Amino acid sequence: MTSEKESNTATASVPGPKEVGAVVNAIQILRHLAQCTEPKGVAAIARATGISPSSAFNILRTLTNEQWVSFSDSGKTYSLGLGLSELAVSFIGRSYADLIQPELERLSLNHRIMVLLWEVTGDNYMHAIARAIPAVAHIDVNLKTRMPELLGASGRCIAGLRNLPEDELRRRFARLHWESPPSFESYLDEARQTLHTGWAIDDGNLYRGVSVVSSAVTDHHNQPRFVVSGIGISAQYDRTQLEALGEALSSTSGFISRALFPGEKR
Repeated sequence: MTSEKESNTATASVPGPKEVGAVVNAIQILRHLAQCTEPKGVAAIARATGISPSSAFNILRTLTNEQWVSFSDSGKTYSLGLGLSELAVSFIGRSYADLIQPELERLSLNHRIMVLLWEVTGDNYMHAIARAIPAVAHIDVNLKTRMPELLGASGRCIAGLRNLPEDELRRRFARLHWESPPSFESYLDEARQTLHTGWAIDDGNLYRGVSVVSSAVTDHHNQPRFVVSGIGISAQYDRTQLEALGEALSSTSGFISRALFPGEKR
């Protein structure tokens, strides 16, 4: 890891964007229909989404006109339409890293920290496959960097999800290399906490002076497939900022999990 000089480019403060209610409601309806195993009527859709029946009807009529929703005249029900394929087809052939990159950029911009995407592989390692660089002094990690999956903040998240027997986890933990190693007891406790918080912090254990916050992207079996990490110089971030980053990473990882691996977790 190397440190880079801070950019002297100033970013103007701008107000956050205002949400458009009709668009939010339309997205809610599409998400609901995507989870349904059979077509649904207006009343059922309105009840499930919390949208008023009149608003739901108007939105569904518009979505039907655009062919994003299909209407059955015989049953007076709605289901997803073929028009959505126009959107989905643009994703065909794109890598997971390409799809996730905008989320990395957003997190990096909002929290002024480098954000890295790790792919969890089947060899007990993880590989860096994408990153977003902030316009401040930052820690740099080269893409294709390879690291044991149980190391650092990422490792705590993965250890919690793996639910390994304690003897096996202790054996694997003993082989890990840290600059300032945590005790196994604290590592185990923090790994278990990630199952409730959705994120973990490594504050100077892996590398002195470096803070890492991580959250795992999980598949249908609730097993880690990717990890999103914020990596920064410890002196630049206090505990409150790191915890706020953890919450943001957890929210983003949850969104990515639902998008890439839809369906009920087993």
